[in-house]
Amino acid sequence: MLLGRRKVRIETERLTLRPPLHGDFRAWTCLRSESADFLIPWEPSWSADHLSRKSFTNRVYWAQRAISGGTAMPLFLVRRSDEMLLGAITLDNIRRGPSQAGTLGYWIGERHTRQGYMRETIEAVVHHAFTQLDLSRIEAACLPENTASRGVLEKSGFKYEGVAQSYLQINGRWRTHVLYAALRGDRRGRTLVGQA
Repeated sequence: MLLGRRKVRIETERLTLRPPLHGDFRAWTCLRSESADFLIPWEPSWSADHLSRKSFTNRVYWAQRAISGGTAMPLFLVRRSDEMLLGAITLDNIRRGPSQAGTLGYWIGERHTRQGYMRETIEAVVHHAFTQLDLSRIEAACLPENTASRGVLEKSGFKYEGVAQSYLQINGRWRTHVLYAALRGDRRGRTLVGQA
């Protein structure tokens, strides 16, 4: 099923996961700004105009095109109780044909960590990818020392698969990442904690 054939909106117990809207600019900029010291060590370098309205507008247009084209599913995490933006998740690099796979990336504002929001989000997006998009494999990567990210992936059913040398540029340097994957109908057992 192509993403573009319908609107993408996923409801979880506490959250609405939906594409970014132009009206999210102020909340997004505020959350990214106040969480900058928390996020920058784990992300590609921010451009000089990262928090600008133009950059955000481009992000919204990219999200719309990616969803319509079936290549990605960028979603914001919005808490339903107060309509607060908490972070974002993207199922990107969606590949069809023999692989039926995609790559997961995510971030959450610092003040919203350790409340189970990202686990709730990852589990919902993976379920959607397997049941609605007919994907077979969801991949994710993180820095080896990012214990919070590794923990949420493992708690969400992802299994450790190995190490990729110089996988991504993070904060201006090529960095090695640990690789995880969730498989539809996975029978591999639990990940051993502390691998890599």
